[in-house]
Amino acid sequence: MSFTLYPAIDMRGGKCVRLLQGDYDKETVYGDSPFDMAKSFADQGAEWIHMVDLDGAKDGKRVNDLFVIEAATKLGVSVQIGGGIRTEEDIAHYLENGVTRVIIGSIAISNPDFAIEMIKKYGSAIALGIDAKNGFVATHGWIETSETQAVDLGKRFADAGAENFIFTDIATDGMLSGPNVSAVRELAAVTKKNVIASGGVSSLADLAALKQYAADGVAGAIIGKALYEGRFTLREALNEVGK
Repeated sequence: MSFTLYPAIDMRGGKCVRLLQGDYDKETVYGDSPFDMAKSFADQGAEWIHMVDLDGAKDGKRVNDLFVIEAATKLGVSVQIGGGIRTEEDIAHYLENGVTRVIIGSIAISNPDFAIEMIKKYGSAIALGIDAKNGFVATHGWIETSETQAVDLGKRFADAGAENFIFTDIATDGMLSGPNVSAVRELAAVTKKNVIASGGVSSLADLAALKQYAADGVAGAIIGKALYEGRFTLREALNEVGK
C-alpha cells in the first residue's frame, strides 16, 4: 500500500499560519500567500496538498475558499480541504471547482446522518477528519470536546462506507514531539480503511515510523510545522518515504 505525504497550509485571515495545539491565541504567521506556499510545495514534488480554513472551522462557514480553488485549478496537484464545511453546498462548491477531497469533521458529531448521507453520495471524495483529545473527538476548531471516542466514530463511519480518515492527536499538533503512532494504528485496525496521520511529525524518522505500517492502513502523513521550521524539506521527506 502506498504512503502519501500531505504538506499542510493552514489559512487564517488570508495568510499561512500555524496554531499551537489548535489554540487561536498561539498563532505563528509563515507566509502572506497560501497560493505561493502551495506552489512551492508543488514545485518540490508534492502530489497532494492539505489545506485548512481555520477561519471557516471557527465560524462554521467557508472563508478562505478562493485560495483553495486557486491552488486546485492552477497547480496540477490534488488538494484536500477541511474547515467550515457544514452543508452539501459547501461540499459541492469545492468538488465542482477542482478540489479532489473534502474533509468533514464537526458535522459527523453534530449531524451524523447528514455526514453518512454525504459519504454515500460522494464516496472517496469525502474524508472524515477525526480530531482527538485524550481519545475523545474534539469539534468546532477543537474548541469543544465531545463524549464520543475516536475509534467508535471511526468504526461507525467505516461501516457506512467512508474510505479515508484523517486522524489528528491534538496533544501532538504543532509540538514537534512525534506523532501518536499507536493511536493512528489503532484507528486503522478498527476501521480497516485508509488513515492519514496528522500532528507531531518532527523528523524524517517520524515519517519512516509511520510508513512501516502502510500495509496496515496507515496511508500517509500531513506535515506542517516541521516544514515551516526547516527541520527538513518536502523534497527530503518525499525521498525518505520513496525509499
